[in-house]
Amino acid sequence: MKVLLAPTRLPTHRFTGAAILLLLVASAVSVFVSPLTMPQGYSWISNVISESAAQGLTGAWVARLGFLLFGFAVLWLTISLRSCWPHGAYWCHFAFGLFMISTAAFSHRPWLATIPFDPFEDLLHSITATGMGIAFSFGVLVRLLQRNKSQNFKRCFDVVAIAAAVALPLAGSIWPHIAGLTQRVMFLVAYAWYGNEALISREPANSTPRNTA
Repeated sequence: MKVLLAPTRLPTHRFTGAAILLLLVASAVSVFVSPLTMPQGYSWISNVISESAAQGLTGAWVARLGFLLFGFAVLWLTISLRSCWPHGAYWCHFAFGLFMISTAAFSHRPWLATIPFDPFEDLLHSITATGMGIAFSFGVLVRLLQRNKSQNFKRCFDVVAIAAAVALPLAGSIWPHIAGLTQRVMFLVAYAWYGNEALISREPANSTPRNTA
């Protein structure tokens, strides 16, 4: 497996990193305030985020905006770091960004039984959301394998992110009364992981080897 040294300077700069961080923060604000736009009865503990962006709901645009901002932020970050991330990480996180945008384009069925919805659109949403989780897990795994042994904190954070992406959706399916809470924790971990990568992109130099796999 061939290993190449990354460029002495990252293919981005402080302004780009700051702009990506701003998009991530704006996305997080949209996602976490979206329950306030929902009809009475919505619970951020039991109702998942996609249900706050569901079909037929007046305030659903807030959560959908959060999905769009998140997707565009990750695409921008991925393209900015394409020359120092492994190819596997690049394509996985690029796919994550596309899947995230798709979750805004294809909305979940409404959590209120009285509102009509398109079941095919709901199916597409489920497919893109599943693909998003898979892409994130494998993308972080490839990034983990790339890091130097001296980067213990970042490697541990990668492990936490992968564990959260796998365990929290499972916990939400086992205990649906806390599915919204577990998904929001998972989103927080993802925001933090991508935010950390955006901070790295602001550094003037990088000695992390690039794995061409």
